[in-house]
Amino acid sequence: MFEKFDADRGQVGIGTLIVFIAMVLVAAIAAGVLVNTAGFLQATAQDAGQESVNKVTNRVDVVSTHGIVNDTGDGLTVDSLNLTVRLAAGSGSVSLEDTTIKYVSDSTARNLVYDNATANADGTALGNVSKFDGEVYNSNDGLNESEYAAYALEDGTDTSFPVLSGQADRYEIVINTSVVEGAGQDGVGTGDSVKLEVTSRSGGSTQVIMTMPQQLAGKNDNDPIAL
Repeated sequence: MFEKFDADRGQVGIGTLIVFIAMVLVAAIAAGVLVNTAGFLQATAQDAGQESVNKVTNRVDVVSTHGIVNDTGDGLTVDSLNLTVRLAAGSGSVSLEDTTIKYVSDSTARNLVYDNATANADGTALGNVSKFDGEVYNSNDGLNESEYAAYALEDGTDTSFPVLSGQADRYEIVINTSVVEGAGQDGVGTGDSVKLEVTSRSGGSTQVIMTMPQQLAGKNDNDPIAL
């Protein structure tokens, strides 16, 4: 009965089966590559999205600003800029040790970093913020032209200074313009403006422009003045 069939038909069936199996293997490999690529792209997109969110939210808000008047003998200037800062809404923790301030005035442009030697351990008191003159004051040698100081006004219950870790934290940043402006300068004078850009480690930034009043007459040395 079997003599009626051609013996080559079995060989053709095996060849077709081999081709089919090869196609399945190729499809499986291609699917694996696509799945891996999709996973990589998803992870990259999530990282990029989180970085973008951090740049927008992980920053500080400037609550208020004021300056301190200094009588240089040649006239009144503002030789200290003080900024009260807190965490922006939705922001994670921001460390001043990783926060830079871009300082731009009519005559000077500098990037300032935090000097962790100016405040005491819990940040409740500020030491020497004048330029180092060869003497150590209160275990601190003062600031150079690329530094700013800070201390805690409110630090919640975790005493995390110099890290802003909660919405209740309030720190005061102090910039000595007499130091930052360099030799021969005693601060910034009437009508001058200073632009500050406070940038956290994640890239979130806050800008503030402080303009010195046209008239400082009637003010005394170390008097505060709104900016």
